[in-house]
Amino acid sequence: MDLDLKEISFVIVSYKAKSVIFNCINSLPKFSKIIVIENSDDIKLKKELEAKYDNIEVILNENTGMGASNNIGIKRSNTNYVFILNPDVVFKENTFSKLKETIKKIDDFSIISPINEDSNFPNYQIKKDYKNINDDIIEVDSVDGFSMLINKSKFKNEDYFDENFFLYLENTDLCLRQKKENEKIFILRNSQIRHLGSYTTKQDLSNNLEYFRNWHWMWSKFYYNKKHNGFILAIMKTFHNLLSAMLKYFFYSILFNDHKKNIYKMRFFGLINSIIGKKSFLRPKN
Repeated sequence: MDLDLKEISFVIVSYKAKSVIFNCINSLPKFSKIIVIENSDDIKLKKELEAKYDNIEVILNENTGMGASNNIGIKRSNTNYVFILNPDVVFKENTFSKLKETIKKIDDFSIISPINEDSNFPNYQIKKDYKNINDDIIEVDSVDGFSMLINKSKFKNEDYFDENFFLYLENTDLCLRQKKENEKIFILRNSQIRHLGSYTTKQDLSNNLEYFRNWHWMWSKFYYNKKHNGFILAIMKTFHNLLSAMLKYFFYSILFNDHKKNIYKMRFFGLINSIIGKKSFLRPKN
């Protein structure tokens, strides 16, 4: 199939990512429509971006999570394809030429992504033995959410990201639902991206962000398994996490290691809240 780069809108969900987002935007095609969903209500950054770039729209948004924010951008776009990005992704000079060239060898797709240049951190998962188109195009079960080119026509009733997820596994859920519909997901090995990862560091701004992430990881793990496997199997798949969190909480309490104790406390409560059916209510502290 032929892919015109003008038919792609880029959606970037940002949260206090000023240190990296300009590099991301500068690596995109100059003529493409860019939609930034800024979840930190940073009016100054919105003004800077819209003053610097003619082809950009910055939407200030309440922090509703990655999935819900991606949905805002996807539904705001008026192109056939949407490229979902994290602000800490940078494209190489030949990424898009290789992307366009390689897609010609594909009849159709639901989701596609260039490969992460760091082979130690692959941005895809393969669980089945797929017959690949060639060495450069491999069919996969899922791709990571920091780089996803979405074919909007393949999503029934605009059913994109599940907004119950706030953080973690929303992209895995999206891919699994598409595979259940027999849709194709590909990784292009001759088209590369660079993912910086953990762009908000400075020791993750504070220990509070690490606690926050641990809470949401466990909440999402149970919710994802319950959604796709049922309540009983979700309990079976996460019981060891629950037991481990309890034991390690008491262990680090005895050692007076408050940081580790709080990590496992947050894991425990994230999992418990998901088990009893509470929404993913925890939000980061500014």
